Amino acid sequence: MPTVDNPAGKTLAELGAASPDEVAQLFSEVRALFDNQAAKQLDPATWEALKQVWTGRKSGVLTLITDNWLKPATPELKRAVGQELNKLKAQVESTLEARKRDVESLAEHAASAKDRADLSLPGVLRPVGTHHLIRQVFQEIEDIFFSIGFSVVEGPEIETPYYNFEALNIPEFHPVRDDMDTFYLELPKGAPGPLLLRTHTSPVQIRTMEKRQPPVRVIVPGKVYRRDNPDATHSFMFHQIEGLAVDSDITFCDFTGTIDYFVKQFFGESVKTRFRPSYFPFTEPSVEFDVSCVFCGGSGTAKSGGTCGKCKGSRWIELFGAGMVDPAVYGFVNYDPKKVSGFAFGIGIDRLAMLKYGIDDIQAFFQNDVRFLRQFP
Repeated sequence: MPTVDNPAGKTLAELGAASPDEVAQLFSEVRALFDNQAAKQLDPATWEALKQVWTGRKSGVLTLITDNWLKPATPELKRAVGQELNKLKAQVESTLEARKRDVESLAEHAASAKDRADLSLPGVLRPVGTHHLIRQVFQEIEDIFFSIGFSVVEGPEIETPYYNFEALNIPEFHPVRDDMDTFYLELPKGAPGPLLLRTHTSPVQIRTMEKRQPPVRVIVPGKVYRRDNPDATHSFMFHQIEGLAVDSDITFCDFTGTIDYFVKQFFGESVKTRFRPSYFPFTEPSVEFDVSCVFCGGSGTAKSGGTCGKCKGSRWIELFGAGMVDPAVYGFVNYDPKKVSGFAFGIGIDRLAMLKYGIDDIQAFFQNDVRFLRQFP
């Protein structure tokens, strides 16, 4: 069958199409012609012209096919022509709509090109925030204890005297309460109380043991409060991590090994450790834990000569208190002291950060001086 550029202007008889297959071939040529024209680069004017050529009411290709092919077709061909014409209409309409969106998008892009930023220019460098040094030290300590099977628990900063004192074997009028003087909340009349800001994170140990049966291995990070006058080494708010391990066969050797491992992971393998007898109401026996001075290497002599100003020549720095859990504490959480044993420790995060990074004033952590904070990315 002869091929023409636009056969829609002639009848099927003039085109020699006398069978459904020949009709399908004609429509295939028309679709190819449309696809070729629609694939060209278009702007709003040429798209409008293309639409008029194919869908115009008087002389559009679809109109001509209807008038020249469908209406005069023989009954044998009318069904085939109608089906192919419907396919062609759907193709033309969907393609024109898609090309319209492309043309509009190109027009909008061209219109806004003058206002767009020049992406070849160097960008503005924005500072990227980091964790505060205290948060970094928290994370480092947590990672060390995670590696040996401890988990993290948290609790309220507003506590009752029972959890903050009594359940930790610190009854009312005990002299230790003088060292832990804290802030009490003023409550409405009739409200149950009193309530206070916790002086250590140890109350969470009690709350944890009330909910869990041994074995228990947890660390408790958080803020604590005491009525201290602010100076270079004291603050009314500071940070602690308490640790607790309770099981059926925990010994003092387990305790010393755990603490020694932690300190050497935090400060480095070269440091030395020692215990000194001490007293805490909630541990028995109790110890103060010391580490060889990280500033003079445990020599007692400053690098510039003379006595080390950090350890005052003693070669040791007090780090934190710890000990085996006093059996009296187990009575408050319904543990059998004849069947379980454990150890507890309380680490001052601010102090550890000051020792590790050579910071002289604890108040620097809370003054939000960007010059200070930028030293610890």
